[in-house]
Amino acid sequence: MAKLPAPIVYVVDDDVSVRESLELLIGHAQWQPQLFESAQAFLARPRPLVPSCLVLDINLPDLNGLDLQSAIASDRPLMPVIFITGYGDVPRSVRAMKAGAVEFLTKPFDDDVLLNAISDALESSRVALDREASLRELRQAYETLTPREQEVLAMVVAGRMNKVIASDLGISEITVKAHRGKVMRKMNARSLADLVKMSARLVQDEPLAKG
Repeated sequence: MAKLPAPIVYVVDDDVSVRESLELLIGHAQWQPQLFESAQAFLARPRPLVPSCLVLDINLPDLNGLDLQSAIASDRPLMPVIFITGYGDVPRSVRAMKAGAVEFLTKPFDDDVLLNAISDALESSRVALDREASLRELRQAYETLTPREQEVLAMVVAGRMNKVIASDLGISEITVKAHRGKVMRKMNARSLADLVKMSARLVQDEPLAKG
């Protein structure tokens, strides 16, 4: 079995000494450190396909940390953000946390506190990526259904009986049963309850799928 790539910990901080110390700390924890001195440099890097998080200084030249947090909210909504700052204040920390930051640490901070925050963030990222991959497979399965099979699926999960579906679609009950069987196989559904859950998830996660 191929070894999975190590999770990535991005660090955006314009202080070279902070970047260097965090590089050693992150590398020692067996994660991949990737360092940037500006928000723009980080944004130029493509979205990773492995668990990742962002350790972000709130005070940056040009585009500051809070602005970068807003910028990645649509581009990388599943990436957890940990703020670090030497100039912490309540209003900015509240704004950061309300916008989804998982932690807000004031320099100097304890290494173990940061490592624990990173570990939790990477686990959150892993769960989100797994969920995204599962949803992608579900959507791909749905897209293999013919238009008629999609119609039958919608009626089945709405609780309609085969004879009612047959009457509504102007087809035989035997044909409805055949369509149901194909839907179950293509969607890899083990039961009707399983199929209902899949359909509900497709509807519920539509915005995420488009993102």
